[in-house]
Amino acid sequence: MKFWKHALAVLALSAAACGGRHETKPAAPAPVTAAVATAEADDLETRVELYGTVEAARTAAISSRVMANVVSVPVKPGDLVSPGDVLVEIDPATAKGQESQAKGALAQARAALAMAERNYQRYQALAKSDSASELELDMARMQYEQAKGAVQQGEGAVEAASSVARESRVTAPFAGRIAARMVEPGDFAAPGRPLVMLESAVGRRLVVPVPASTAAASGLRTGQHVAVRIDGAPAEMTGVVAELSPGADPASHTFTAKIDLPGAPVAAGLTGRAYLDAGKRKTVLVPESAVLRSGGLSMVVTRDAEGKARSRAVTTGDVRDGKIEILSGLSGGETVLVSLKTLPADGAAVTEATK
Repeated sequence: MKFWKHALAVLALSAAACGGRHETKPAAPAPVTAAVATAEADDLETRVELYGTVEAARTAAISSRVMANVVSVPVKPGDLVSPGDVLVEIDPATAKGQESQAKGALAQARAALAMAERNYQRYQALAKSDSASELELDMARMQYEQAKGAVQQGEGAVEAASSVARESRVTAPFAGRIAARMVEPGDFAAPGRPLVMLESAVGRRLVVPVPASTAAASGLRTGQHVAVRIDGAPAEMTGVVAELSPGADPASHTFTAKIDLPGAPVAAGLTGRAYLDAGKRKTVLVPESAVLRSGGLSMVVTRDAEGKARSRAVTTGDVRDGKIEILSGLSGGETVLVSLKTLPADGAAVTEATK
């Protein structure tokens, strides 16, 4: 009996002790004051970025038909040249010898023609007096025609040999800049072997591969104006599609577009990007200052229907005119807080800053 009385007394004391405690409520998050904006649902142009390389508008690998040793190369990379300037000199002895042989053969052919012509005329006179047969006259005529053909062949050989001999002095076909010197004195020049690379001093093109789907979506065509940015150039520029391959490359399934850069003082060999608009897509835009970076995430703070701050992780896209594209995380129409320095506590009361 005493045991039960003692137990009841302990329970009573415990109940009294619990009843005397005061539960403390958690402190409300600190309110936040910020300017607000509305997340805008919009149809945005899909801008495709294409990478390419700058080339000169005109490039030539200069070679010669002369097969002989290089005597001198009076130009170096970077030199500006005019049409007719000497680029490479090749030993002319071999070419001159071939020209002399062709001229000698031509002289022999002309002498043979003169003899054949006199013989043909003689047989014509004899045939009139029935002193020569028709067969003899035909033979004389054939010899005369063959001699004329030999002279024409000889004249062509002389012209060809003279043309090759003139190429012992390799000259610039157009005004430009030496891009590369590919031989040195003592090297052997041969037909088809490039000696120097020449590029036009003015006129540049950005050459880019264009996927077939992008070409179709953007309606790419010659004469079309395209936004271009060259790496290292201070600002975006406008180019014009000068050439577009008629068919796609069977391996890469891309078209090749050459975009003229009018007046652009850029060097050949630089990399650049062309931007094509390939149709519209639905997206959400917010001010760029509405996005905070936290822990490697892009965050946007919205104000809910109760006026409380709610943080959302978002995926961002392009930035245009001070607004950033939200690819996921917002659906449009939400009220977002802008120009925050740090993320507020979730559920903090939002007070709109006065302008």
